[in-house]
Amino acid sequence: MPRLSREVWFGIVVGLLVVVTLGYVGFAALYPSGSPANASTTTASDPRLRALLAEPHLVFLKPSGADPTQDVVSVAPLQQGTTERFETGLHCQRAYFAGGHGVCVGRDLVGSGFFFDDSFTAGRTFSQPGLTSRARVSADGKSASSTVFVTGHSYNSPGFSTSTLITDVATGSSVDLERFTVTKDGQRIQAPDFNFWGVTFAADSNRFYATLGTNGHTYLIEGDVANRTARVLTDGVECPSLSPDGTRIAYKHALPGAQREWRLHVLDLRTMADTALAETRNVDDQAEWLDNSRVTYGLQDQGPPATLDVNLWSVPANGTGTPTLFLAHATSPAVVGR
Repeated sequence: MPRLSREVWFGIVVGLLVVVTLGYVGFAALYPSGSPANASTTTASDPRLRALLAEPHLVFLKPSGADPTQDVVSVAPLQQGTTERFETGLHCQRAYFAGGHGVCVGRDLVGSGFFFDDSFTAGRTFSQPGLTSRARVSADGKSASSTVFVTGHSYNSPGFSTSTLITDVATGSSVDLERFTVTKDGQRIQAPDFNFWGVTFAADSNRFYATLGTNGHTYLIEGDVANRTARVLTDGVECPSLSPDGTRIAYKHALPGAQREWRLHVLDLRTMADTALAETRNVDDQAEWLDNSRVTYGLQDQGPPATLDVNLWSVPANGTGTPTLFLAHATSPAVVGR
């Protein structure tokens, strides 16, 4: 059987999603608290895992090949070029970990996932119909976000539509960002084509940044979960990622053209100064900050010959330097204990 690219894979399974009720946007299939996911787990007693968790480390997915639902949640030291890694028994298409809690989205083809703890034991499961796109957990581990495509299979797809939820990890209750009141220049804005994606949390689990796509714009918004409000900060920002010191946003900047490509930029929230980073390849990912001076991001292997493998690269966040390979055979990074 030939090995298909991830985009082709996603295109195929779009057909399966036709039978899913697109209006369904909640985590409607949340099981009772403590109900285990149908996935093998790793115990905290494994000495290799405990040694890795005692130092700054990276939680990421090891790509499995043609079936992204079988990507493996893994742990590695926070060291460039390391070959040491620990593979857990958890599998999904997008993962993130912070504050002692993780989220794994896309454990099957029709949009389900689960939370896991710092022993990498799967817990509460959920359903969010769609094709997996993004996931984040707040620094305190209290809130998780997840984005799926409910139509289309990439941000290049014309007329794509997303569902983005923020969920209380402890209770499983969630809110759809489409329920938020959004303002621009002090005036409320609303439109039937609102799409939200790429949540990144501030230091607390209440404040966040995200992208709002509407009428050809990709606005950076700052949101307040408790008040169900958000305000537009600027235009042209996709998949934001907040720096550890809370002062800058790394994001993907769309180049003009019918077939969209993106370049990594950094926006200073204090001055709104924008910096293009030294990565000149097409990056369709939500970057992760390694520290306050470097970001990392996933790129599919371009070859030659091109493969289905994905690697993590890093580049300075000030526009200098050159991209370097950070970790081979890895995607969906989360830096812990930096």
